[in-house]
Amino acid sequence: MCSTAGCGYTLAGRGSFLPAYIKTIGIPTFTNRTPIFNLETTLTQKVRSEFIGRGKYQILPQATGVDALLTCDITSVTIAPSSFNQQQLASRYAIVIVANIQLRDVKEDKVLWENPGLVFRQDYENTSGRNAADAASFFANETNAFDRVGSDFARSVVSSILEAF
Repeated sequence: MCSTAGCGYTLAGRGSFLPAYIKTIGIPTFTNRTPIFNLETTLTQKVRSEFIGRGKYQILPQATGVDALLTCDITSVTIAPSSFNQQQLASRYAIVIVANIQLRDVKEDKVLWENPGLVFRQDYENTSGRNAADAASFFANETNAFDRVGSDFARSVVSSILEAF
């Protein structure tokens, strides 16, 4: 089995409105300006996997030798309780990721899609039973939440890009 980082496996029949000459998309590791360890790696891998599963593109981990380049600068992650249980412990948290994302046509040297202030917000259940003061402690206690946040973020970003044209 190949790794999702550069195998280029795609599903047939999934269309897109990207220009027809775009065959390869480079998605280098995102930049992480938050204190969340490894957030850039998780989000990058999830976005690569989502593109592979939804498009007809070869997805590569580099910025050179590609038709289009997707870059992302993760600027902040915040977390806040959104509901409480009877013991007044947070039972749900709202997680907000803010990023600057751009898809650039390398051949034509033009921006195909961008969102300099993308705000991704999602609520997640607190299954650990402990309150989290910040995103780092939440992700440390909620191992599955990190994975879910990445998957949901990737689905949102790729849908926005492919449906924007």
